[in-house]
Amino acid sequence: EHNENSASESMRTDLNGWTYNCIWESEWWYSAFRNVTAMVGAGVLGLPFAMSQLRWSAGICAMFGSWMITLYSLCQLVELREVVPGKRFDRYPELGQHAFGKKYGYWFIMPQQMTVQVASDIVYMVTGRKSLKKFFELVLPAVMSPLRHIYFIFIFAAVHIVLSQTPNSNSLRGVSVLAAVMSLCYSMIAFVASTIKGSHHHPVSYGVRSHTTAGKILDSFNALAAVAFSFGHSVVLEIQATIPWSPEVPSKQPMWRGSLVAYAIVALCYFSVSISGFRAFGSLGDDDILISLEK
Repeated sequence: EHNENSASESMRTDLNGWTYNCIWESEWWYSAFRNVTAMVGAGVLGLPFAMSQLRWSAGICAMFGSWMITLYSLCQLVELREVVPGKRFDRYPELGQHAFGKKYGYWFIMPQQMTVQVASDIVYMVTGRKSLKKFFELVLPAVMSPLRHIYFIFIFAAVHIVLSQTPNSNSLRGVSVLAAVMSLCYSMIAFVASTIKGSHHHPVSYGVRSHTTAGKILDSFNALAAVAFSFGHSVVLEIQATIPWSPEVPSKQPMWRGSLVAYAIVALCYFSVSISGFRAFGSLGDDDILISLEK
């Protein structure tokens, strides 16, 4: 067992008998930028809109509460991965089978994981389509502007199909670093632009968006859903699975260090964008802060 754990690469077999390639050569900073990449996505651009639905006090409380809850749940997952001496639960179904039994654990976890995955895929396909279309309209307006939206979805999907053929997540290390840097950059662009826009003292309303009881309730639930979506972390075990592990030096220590750094960056991105965006546009903002900035 010790020789297997000391190896940098091995073939793992999970509780269902499926074999997959596993490489343990990541450091704590790899887990930091991978967690940033996994969390800071398109959802951050909609946080000012969610703030406008909840307003200042409730919005900040919802943001901080979600940040604390997800940080605590991540801590629990990091601890549970090596809760059984000599075993590693590298994927959620494995942990589910340990908790609920081999027969029911897999089918208890997998539908939930698939629901999250499919929903995330839909959101990012739509967001990727919008981003690609906007990019090509700026670079090649005469050629790309007439194209229908479906073609940009195909382009976005084709790139991800190619990337998915890599043997493991370590093969995408460079892509993860680039994605983390880009996530931080566009969050800071939204923050700085919103701060400048908010300093112009243009008329802004911080009142409610809806004036009926049903509308206020619906806005509140929509905002809470947007905040919860933004703070999701669905690949924690898979990220930790790339960190070297041994009975003497568990992987939870570097994983926890990287997660704290990642959550500090997440807090910087999320709170800066949501507060500056809501301050600049109030209840008149769109569901994407970049669209609001274009007006």
